Amino acid sequence: MTKHRIYTMSFASVYPHYVTKAEKKGRKKSEVDEIICWLTGYNQKQLDTQLKKQTDVETFFAEAPSLNPSRALIKGVVCGVRVEDIEEPTMREIRYLDKLIDELAKGKVMEKILRK
Repeated sequence: MTKHRIYTMSFASVYPHYVTKAEKKGRKKSEVDEIICWLTGYNQKQLDTQLKKQTDVETFFAEAPSLNPSRALIKGVVCGVRVEDIEEPTMREIRYLDKLIDELAKGKVMEKILRK
């Protein structure tokens, strides 16, 4: 089975799309970064390093310092697929992030997005 194309793309090439989506709805880049750091366990410096290194998406999630256990509380549909039903672990992490960015763009407060 061949890997999905997103796995080999650099996270740095996908990241600006998350930021643009949020900013179009009046949210901030710092909120996108906060979501990414909450989900993956990267701190801001580590996130910046991953972006600079052009790390591919699969490696970005595989090397995440500490995937947040509360991410299992993320439910809903992204691209017509229920995130909680995705079996492939890396794709599920990607879709978790997509869902969180969607919630940010829809105006949800950070406390709810971060499942606090």
